[in-house]
Amino acid sequence: MSEDRWLVVGLGNPGPEYVANRHNVGFLVVETLAERNRSSFKAHKARADVAETRLGGPGGPPVVLARPRSYMNESGGPVSGLCKYYDVPPERLVVIHDELDLPFAALRAKFGGGDNGHNGLKSIRRSLGTGDYHRIRFGIDRPPGRMDPAAYVLRDFSAAERKDLDLELDRCADAVEMLVREGLERTQNTFNS
Repeated sequence: MSEDRWLVVGLGNPGPEYVANRHNVGFLVVETLAERNRSSFKAHKARADVAETRLGGPGGPPVVLARPRSYMNESGGPVSGLCKYYDVPPERLVVIHDELDLPFAALRAKFGGGDNGHNGLKSIRRSLGTGDYHRIRFGIDRPPGRMDPAAYVLRDFSAAERKDLDLELDRCADAVEMLVREGLERTQNTFNS
């Protein structure tokens, strides 16, 4: 197995008021991965918290798990800074983010593509100069009625969603591990339900 390092970034907003928001699902997934691998986050000069580990134990590929300390719409700076610092090309970058166009907890692994109005992805594309990186999209569903999507993503998961959230975060972490260890096609066949 190659020792090429991967960068796995969970998108979200910093601060206690955002912790349980739908928009912070990326943070929740990288925290799940860090717990699994008994890694803790440390502040990094690229305006992010990082945990260096090997996914799936001692023989697994080296990975940097990251949570940008900027707001969602400014995620690109920290992501490009970490790519440069750790010498990780975009094809070994995985970004985990919330997705309005998928039902709650539906997962989609993909490489490249558009940003679908997601400000975090737009910021990353601007900073990297490309959208060609891996994404794990975690469905948060559409807002009810005429609610503004911008307000909806900043609301906490519902009580019904929270009942299954830990299980679904684990499933998303499984998808990230499979992507890094076994590749996109296998991950898509397993998780793109």
